[in-house]
Amino acid sequence: MLKKLKSDYLSWIVLIGAFFVLLDVFFFNRGLIFSLIVAIGMVYLGRKRMPKKTGKLLFWAGLFLLFVNVISMIAVKFFLMALLCFLIFQYANRKQKQHTIIPIMNEHHDNDGLRGETIMKEQPLFQNRLFGHQRTPDHVYEWNDVNIQCGVGDSLIDLSNTVLPKGESIIFIRNIMGKVTVLIPYDVEVSIHHSVFFGSARILDFYETSLVNRLINVETSNYEQTDQKVKIFTSMLIGDIEVKRV
Repeated sequence: MLKKLKSDYLSWIVLIGAFFVLLDVFFFNRGLIFSLIVAIGMVYLGRKRMPKKTGKLLFWAGLFLLFVNVISMIAVKFFLMALLCFLIFQYANRKQKQHTIIPIMNEHHDNDGLRGETIMKEQPLFQNRLFGHQRTPDHVYEWNDVNIQCGVGDSLIDLSNTVLPKGESIIFIRNIMGKVTVLIPYDVEVSIHHSVFFGSARILDFYETSLVNRLINVETSNYEQTDQKVKIFTSMLIGDIEVKRV
């Protein structure tokens, strides 16, 4: 029911936003398209003439004109207001009850036959989501590598409730906005590759609160020598990452 409600909200936001774009362009601001073309042209010519002063002037003036035109659109204001309301709704809902995903263990299906082959189907721990929070179960679960793309929301992966296989396990998360938390047992080595435009990071002994357009690589000392290890790749526009021992 909650998923259907979120999907309905998103559909209405997209439809109303498209309506406002058409309304703004054809009725309230007919010169908007021309202004956008001029601004994009200034940015393009400015980049061509870099690093000359005229090139820099055209480039930054074009960016400023583009920003002013875009931010003045009714549709942009509507989307920003809708995003703010949705984030407040998500935060309030998260405080009331955190969403938990319970994965299904591996199911073995026999073909009955014909060649005696066995097909194994696995339920992934996480799903690709535009909005919403995800986490591993609070009880013991079977491990599968994680590879997801998310929009706005938090992800929590607790490796203390599972048994990692021998070799290298992979966690790959791409996020627009949110927080990624990974809890690592003390006997497991870890390597983290984190990319963020704006946010903070608390990775084992490394801690920094103001990251701007940064790439971070952190690896424990025995990572290459051990048989049981986890490699984590995270990429986000705005958000935080926390990797700690449990």
